[in-house]
Amino acid sequence: MSASNITAADSSIRVFLLIENRLLRGALSRLLRKHSDILVVGQGGQADLINPMPALDKRCDVLIVDSSEIKRLQGNIAVETNGENACKTILIGMGSDEDQFIAAIRSGATGYLLQDASSSDVVAAVRAVFRGEAVCPSQLCSTLFRFVVQIARETHPQNSTSRPDLTLRQQQLVALVARGLTNKEIASRLNLSEFTVRNHIHRILRQVDASSRSEAVEAIRAYGYSISP
Repeated sequence: MSASNITAADSSIRVFLLIENRLLRGALSRLLRKHSDILVVGQGGQADLINPMPALDKRCDVLIVDSSEIKRLQGNIAVETNGENACKTILIGMGSDEDQFIAAIRSGATGYLLQDASSSDVVAAVRAVFRGEAVCPSQLCSTLFRFVVQIARETHPQNSTSRPDLTLRQQQLVALVARGLTNKEIASRLNLSEFTVRNHIHRILRQVDASSRSEAVEAIRAYGYSISP
């Protein structure tokens, strides 16, 4: 290999294809080889590799995995070297199932492409994850945001902070909110004006740092208040 070829190889994005379908694997390999900044360093599927991990010990920047191979990785998608992720993983041909998406993220995937992704989407994803970016379908972004919020709440549970001091009237209000009553119905039950009910609920939302009535009810239950549905 000439010096210029060695330099080009060293500067290329090294990709390993872990894809069971040989037709798909071959087509993707040919596609990637058309790009001068991408180098396919290896490829295989279940029929070719008894254990895919040793085959990835070689220098690999991006690992492309299809949906049929995910279970074989058993939650160890991220290939680690000296404690650092040496190989960024892109999953292709995936469904839009939210649980599957979150499981992939938790396993270490940095790219997630749906079944309708184009060849240009795959190439763009390879370059993006190599730059340290993450790639996921726009329709699953909200799922990822909700997951982060859930993790934050589990890490810092609300009942670990000071318990809000709700008045008896506020507790009555929350109990009626939990039953699905409107402000008008709550006002009628408690012989209050709708304006007063709105003010009470607004203060309750601020006390428990909630953005909605249902979220406030769950937060207040988490603090130990007995709120009947």
